[in-house]
Amino acid sequence: MAGPLAGVRVLDLTSNFMGPYASLLMADMGADICKIEAPAGDPTRGVGPCRNPGMSAIFLHLNRNKRSAVLDLKHPQAAQALQHMLASADVVLHSLRPKAMAKLGLTYDQVRKVNPRIIYCGAFGFGQNGPYADRPAYVATAIADRIVGMAACNAISMALYYREKTGHGQAVEVPMFETFAHFVLGDHLYGHTFEPPIGDWGYARMMSAERRPYQTQDGYLGVNIYTDRHWQRFFLAIGRPDMADDPRYGTIFGRTENIGYLYEFLADTFATKTTAQWLSILTEADIPVIEMNTPETLLHDPHMEAVDFFQVQEHPSEGLLRMLGIPQQWSESQPEQRYPAPRLGEHTVQLLTEYGLTTAQAQQVVMSGGAVQAADETAASA
Repeated sequence: MAGPLAGVRVLDLTSNFMGPYASLLMADMGADICKIEAPAGDPTRGVGPCRNPGMSAIFLHLNRNKRSAVLDLKHPQAAQALQHMLASADVVLHSLRPKAMAKLGLTYDQVRKVNPRIIYCGAFGFGQNGPYADRPAYVATAIADRIVGMAACNAISMALYYREKTGHGQAVEVPMFETFAHFVLGDHLYGHTFEPPIGDWGYARMMSAERRPYQTQDGYLGVNIYTDRHWQRFFLAIGRPDMADDPRYGTIFGRTENIGYLYEFLADTFATKTTAQWLSILTEADIPVIEMNTPETLLHDPHMEAVDFFQVQEHPSEGLLRMLGIPQQWSESQPEQRYPAPRLGEHTVQLLTEYGLTTAQAQQVVMSGGAVQAADETAASA
């Protein structure tokens, strides 16, 4: 068994960032991901540098441990093939607006008639009980997509656990708008947590203009001096025991009221020594600190090298690639990288037959124009 989700079969109808990141997390944990792509392919196949068309850097990182089948779901034979596949899937993950899924005959009510145990997860812009339900949604940063993708992966995993206990499948809705609002407002509702409000919006520490990496004489530090003990040790380490005894700085309540000044004080203080000097001082005081990395320096970080985070691998069509390792460690079910990111339609016939079609039926879907397979798939699967 490779990974805690080994044996879970996922029909992944998503594209771009949010849905593919959700299925990537499941894929890395051992789930068998059937990535169903439109004939044009996932748009991220064209995002970033590439050696061959359709195999961009972004796509390669979002889609490892998955296999690709190309189905034109508006084509009747492809739609029929997918209905056949639903019967043996554990999860359907999609990022289309529900009206679009209805046009394809793939609402939850329609899908569960084929497979009552299915976990049906929609990850889209807005919850369906509000006035924004039918709006399209994109965000300005992929971080938001990845956060919501992580939430979708969590929701699917919990639904699978519920099914193990009860035998019941269900529909799960993961709207981007509400999920990211939940992510942000746990900090920034702040004084408006209370009714009537007893303070302003926004977590003061995070809103401070000085809440950023601190510049030293020769670089930058990431430092989080947070608890009372951290601050007391810091004040002693810099020769300012008077500040440790000052009620404005010695307790979290006093610091919260004076956080703007404290962050300015830190910025001025850290500018007086080198990064190496501060790493030594703060590590000795057991204060969380790290030298700020760029992507380039992170590549050669001694800790990342020791845990083998960056792994150079041979891709069948793309040559040598530097891939990201799986960051978690599992004592019983350690995941592993099983498949490189697939070429468009690389596994179409293979996946159709694994999901119950005969080879002849799968090839007929291809010949009808409802599916596409990579040029050398027949030879590879023979």
